[in-house]
Amino acid sequence: MRIVQIILLFLVLNSLYSCGVKQSLRDRPDISGLTSIDTLRIKHNDSLYSIGRNKLLKNKYGIWELYVEGDALERGLVNGSLTRELMQKQEKAIMEKIESLVPAGGYQNFLANVVAWFNRNMHKHVPEEYKQEIYGISRFALPEYDSFAPPYVRALYLHGAHDIGHALQDLMLVGCTSFAAWDHKTTDGQLLLGRNFDFNVGDEFAEEKVAAFINPAEGNKFMMYTWGGMIGVVSGMNEKGLTVTINAGRSKIPFQAKTPISLVAREILQYAGTTAEAVAIARKREVFVSEAIMVGSAAENKAILIEVSPRNFGVYEVENTAELICSNHFQSEAYKRDNRNLKAIEESHTAYRFERMTELVAREDKLDPVKAAHILRNTNGLNDSRIGYGNEMAINQLLAHHGVIFKPGEKKMWISANPYQLGAFVGYDLNEAFKKFQQVNMLQSVALEEETIPEDDFVKSRDFKNYSEFRTLSLEIQEAIKEGKSFPQEKLLSLPALNPHYWKAYFLVGEYFYKQGDYKNAIVYFKQALKREVTTLPDEKLLKKRIKKSYRKI
Repeated sequence: MRIVQIILLFLVLNSLYSCGVKQSLRDRPDISGLTSIDTLRIKHNDSLYSIGRNKLLKNKYGIWELYVEGDALERGLVNGSLTRELMQKQEKAIMEKIESLVPAGGYQNFLANVVAWFNRNMHKHVPEEYKQEIYGISRFALPEYDSFAPPYVRALYLHGAHDIGHALQDLMLVGCTSFAAWDHKTTDGQLLLGRNFDFNVGDEFAEEKVAAFINPAEGNKFMMYTWGGMIGVVSGMNEKGLTVTINAGRSKIPFQAKTPISLVAREILQYAGTTAEAVAIARKREVFVSEAIMVGSAAENKAILIEVSPRNFGVYEVENTAELICSNHFQSEAYKRDNRNLKAIEESHTAYRFERMTELVAREDKLDPVKAAHILRNTNGLNDSRIGYGNEMAINQLLAHHGVIFKPGEKKMWISANPYQLGAFVGYDLNEAFKKFQQVNMLQSVALEEETIPEDDFVKSRDFKNYSEFRTLSLEIQEAIKEGKSFPQEKLLSLPALNPHYWKAYFLVGEYFYKQGDYKNAIVYFKQALKREVTTLPDEKLLKKRIKKSYRKI
């Protein structure tokens, strides 16, 4: 039946291929002036490159600091030239992830056609400026993936990876949590924001992080924490003290791409100076997934949530309080009766993390950046309960691409070094950084050493070492379950000891026994899993279903 569905889908796609797909594959931005732009980088050493005043250097915390200036095409070309190894590594990580999920040969060709059809209208929803910038970067893409899609088209697709990722994982590949506090909730009354970006495409994807300082010919100068090849924004602050972070919401599976949410966030950062201007920019763009955009404003000393989806739009502002919490459900009046949003609150871990973040923020009388980092690194559950390392109910799920803290009034931000949010939170002053970067002979880090928050002691603990071993072993067990292969019993049974409070440690062992037909042992481990804090309602239902079926099969 599945093969018949695939064939029918292929026939439908084939008939639609000429209706927009070919046009989208051929669409290109205006690239006049391409040949006059200098892209010859100077390699000073393995950690330092430059093209005129544009620079890329790796600081002692392992974070790449990038400075790029000019018009859109120039920025893209220079960015691509400076970061070519970094962007190629990210592209390889994503494409290998795709290849691991889809068999080689015809199926991958079929996938390429599906992706092309899905993205057939994206080019109509991306501003010309950003298409030019993406085109410039794409000139340095890996040629080995050209059979999947041309470099520029592929680079455009990859800017929707965040959107597609959380939409296809029912729609929650990401479980980000953020907060904002001001007035009496901070030590000096200034606005303070913190966020975890829990977008996970594998450990390799998160190895090379980029602190990008962008000085565009038009709009605001801004800094964003990102990865090679990405011009969209997931976490950033501009020279006017406006901050932007994004949190995924519950979405239905989209059937065509429109404006990637990271490009909406980028446009806000580059062209807005107030929350009202941010709302106006977000309102005019059509998106294809649901997302909450937290916008902090130094000028107004407050933060708001802009909640967007393909068919709805809302703005949420708190009243009579000086704090704002955001996880992965919507809070504005526009979504009060939204069934998908209500289902997310009931079934997923978003409400739990919202309550936990509220608890942690309330516990602090006056917040500062150090206390904010402590909150973002917290691995426990409500009332400090032990819920296991890696549990998505925690603020720190030990899988985040990064954590970020903003103090917009002083144009300062702190960004986490590896691993996760546990490495040092490296401090930057936006104004000082841009002054230094614009000096041609300035070839050193612009980080504020005296402002940097040290790494968490947990990194050196036995528990963290055990968690690292747990992640590796759990992936091996999942692969054995997937392939129906036998797995060494001694290694299998060692999994719960590495992470004893995490329900999934017991579930994976139980699932292995279940697939092997050992239903008595499966029941033992499934019951142990149920005694822990199970992440979502569907997870809990699956456990109970497995136990019931196992009893029937004994």
